[in-house]
Amino acid sequence: RIRAGEVGGLFNLKGVERIRDVQKQAVEESRLGIPLLFGMDVIHGYETVFPIPLGLSCTWDMKAVEESARIAAIESSADGICWTFSPMVDICRDARWGRIAEGSGEDPYLGSLMARAYVRGYQGNNMQGNDEILACVKHFALYGASESGRDYNTVDMSRLRMYNEYLAPYKAAVDAGAGSVMSSFNIVDGIPATANKWLLTDLLRNEWGFGGLLVTDYNSIAEMSSHGVAPLKEASIRALQAGTDMDMVS
Repeated sequence: RIRAGEVGGLFNLKGVERIRDVQKQAVEESRLGIPLLFGMDVIHGYETVFPIPLGLSCTWDMKAVEESARIAAIESSADGICWTFSPMVDICRDARWGRIAEGSGEDPYLGSLMARAYVRGYQGNNMQGNDEILACVKHFALYGASESGRDYNTVDMSRLRMYNEYLAPYKAAVDAGAGSVMSSFNIVDGIPATANKWLLTDLLRNEWGFGGLLVTDYNSIAEMSSHGVAPLKEASIRALQAGTDMDMVS
């Protein structure tokens, strides 16, 4: 068996041959024969390295952005990777937040264009080819609006500002056909996003029509205890009831 923490080591051992061996074991030697879903942070290239997303956004060249994602998908899928935790479409207006480098800056219109370009580049023609990978839109939602630019910090804003300044890139990615969405660590209206039914079900699924995979961010269900919400077992129930499909790590 391979634990989540060991997956990264696969790429240092035998690369694609090791992934092939593990997939062969999962399909041919396990009881249910279900293939493994290999995900990775392919965020600005894979073998070919492109500028960081913030740098690419400065070009306003959406054809180039889409092409960079297409190349990344071709290269990573050749190694057996089928899922990328990208694009990060969080709007941020506080340069103290270090992860702004992985996003497209402060403008929701530009952020929306970038979100669409990345999704189209990764997923290609509706995920029909073996050189296309599943995009994962992150972090839903408002992750870039943390107070004082401190990662994981509180987010508190009105619905008016939320809809006008922050939600557009997420919706653009969903409208472009993104196959998965990742919930964020922060609270939304005082409730952690991973257990926020309004956010994950009422807005994302019912209002926007998203029908894909909804995965948590790294260990975010367990971290709900830090918010004072619930211990792991109850937090898991709340996340499931809110609309979460897959738990990452915890």
